[in-house]
Amino acid sequence: MAFTAKDVKALREQTGAGMMDCKKALTESDGDFDKAVEYLREKGLAAAAKKSDRIAAEGVVFAEVDPSLHAGLVLEVNAETDFVAKNDSFQEFVRQVADTILKQNPADLDTLLALKAEGSDLTVAEVLHEKVLTIGENIKIRRFVRLEGDLITYIHGGGRIGVLVQFDTDVAGKDGFGEYGKDIAMQIAAMNPRYLNEQAVPADVVEEEKKVLTVQAMNEGKPQNIAEKMVNGRIRKFFKEICLVDQEFVKDADLTVSKYTEETAKKLGGGIKITQFVRFEKGEGLEKRHDDLAAEVAGMVK
Repeated sequence: MAFTAKDVKALREQTGAGMMDCKKALTESDGDFDKAVEYLREKGLAAAAKKSDRIAAEGVVFAEVDPSLHAGLVLEVNAETDFVAKNDSFQEFVRQVADTILKQNPADLDTLLALKAEGSDLTVAEVLHEKVLTIGENIKIRRFVRLEGDLITYIHGGGRIGVLVQFDTDVAGKDGFGEYGKDIAMQIAAMNPRYLNEQAVPADVVEEEKKVLTVQAMNEGKPQNIAEKMVNGRIRKFFKEICLVDQEFVKDADLTVSKYTEETAKKLGGGIKITQFVRFEKGEGLEKRHDDLAAEVAGMVK
């Protein structure tokens, strides 16, 4: 019985097995869909389907620069438990995914999954599938950003937070720039700025904040005209909180990040401009797994 690419896709969607495994299963079962499902189950290849529904909000954030490529990345790969995130096999997979991103520069996650993984004849999706089966937990490559240029990375808390910062500078090779860059990356990790500078803040965000501040001032009993003048001062504080270059430098409260950058550039005899940054925090925005031990034990004794 012949089968089509659509059959392979349907089998993959039902079982969660890899594309090549599904094709082999249909070949071995002479195109019989039910027999192909049974084949995959017998081989243990359909086990990943159930695992793919389980919450994966642990894992690790990884960041690295490859000087030979003049490129760097920040990457988040999730697992179900912190224990597995420390597993050597999981860490090796993260490293392999990072190498693939750095060297092959995929445009997005779907493109990455379809690429041949560095050091393997399998695609990234197929290697991921194998890891799910061997490790026994749901694993997901959640997101990544790859940049090129003069870059600095920082990883905090063993992979809880990862930062990638890009600079426009002519002093990257000078002693002192590395320390400065690490300071900026640590600032981003600690203070979590939302934007690089005031110009990067969307107009609707500024207007919404002004409305809130105006209402607050009027609730304090201030008339409309006075409230509006107060907002102009308070909006400056807002920018200092959310914009990296306007923030107080964590190592010296007498300096802003912008001033620290200017002083470092002057000291090194060149120019430095922070052009963009990326900050990933492990599991941010994801539903967390909540284990109910009492319910689990009760279910075992029923």
